[in-house]
Amino acid sequence: MPLKLQQHDEIQLNLTPMIDVLFLLIIFFMVAARFGDMQRSVDLQLPKVAQGGASNAPPEPLEVQVRSDGQVELQAKIVSLPMLIDTLRGKMAASTETEVLISGDARCDFQHVAATLAACREAGVTKVGVTVEIAQAASSVK
Repeated sequence: MPLKLQQHDEIQLNLTPMIDVLFLLIIFFMVAARFGDMQRSVDLQLPKVAQGGASNAPPEPLEVQVRSDGQVELQAKIVSLPMLIDTLRGKMAASTETEVLISGDARCDFQHVAATLAACREAGVTKVGVTVEIAQAASSVK
């Protein structure tokens, strides 16, 4: 009986299962990734410093709501515009970093929101923001 000294059959590597797993991993990471993050879409190179000191977190902005009937709320308490001005002046005296965030009801007259903005300006607040809600459906303006 002759001995077989050389192997003529080539070894075959089946890549099909490995390719299937690779495609499943790609699909998983595509679905799991959040493409909406602004931080991921902006290419920034942050500056480097030798050492960092203790950093205080910025203060939370004061929330002012303007209801549909024109009533003004500061930190969930109903106030008049003169009371709002006095309170904001006191906050500005304590910290010049005071921020105000105004949320106006969509059903209220803009005059109420404008009066609240004027009250913030009269109190000396320079950092004022107005909140809005992004509409779900895109509408065209004609």
